[in-house]
Amino acid sequence: MPAIVDRPRQRPLHPVHGFFLAATVTLFLGALLSDLAYATSYQVQWTNFASWLITAGLVSGAVVLVFAVVGLRHADQREWRYLLYGLILLGAWALGFINALMHAKDAWAVMPEGLVLSAIVLLLACVAAWMGLFNLRVGDVP
Repeated sequence: MPAIVDRPRQRPLHPVHGFFLAATVTLFLGALLSDLAYATSYQVQWTNFASWLITAGLVSGAVVLVFAVVGLRHADQREWRYLLYGLILLGAWALGFINALMHAKDAWAVMPEGLVLSAIVLLLACVAAWMGLFNLRVGDVP
């Protein structure tokens, strides 16, 4: 008689979720690179680029947050990874919003706080992307 093992099956990350998660990291990376370019050249247009990229990163981050809330709702209570993932995403989004407000100031007033906030937001977005793309997909997929 064969033994039947009933393992909980986890669904893989939705492709749209993965796309917007990767887009968030890419947009915040572009904002950090634009801030670095402004710090070395003092061309005001670089702060405008950073502001646009931060805004786009916030929009894609909001979509990812919606997916994270839905994933948290469907997760077991033992799955602390979904809660940690959502909290890191929320922290990145909140600091990104503060960074957007920082970049709304005059270009000379953005540095160095804008550069530091861009680096922190990118770090949080990278951690969230790592958790979302690799850590939440553990398990058998039918």
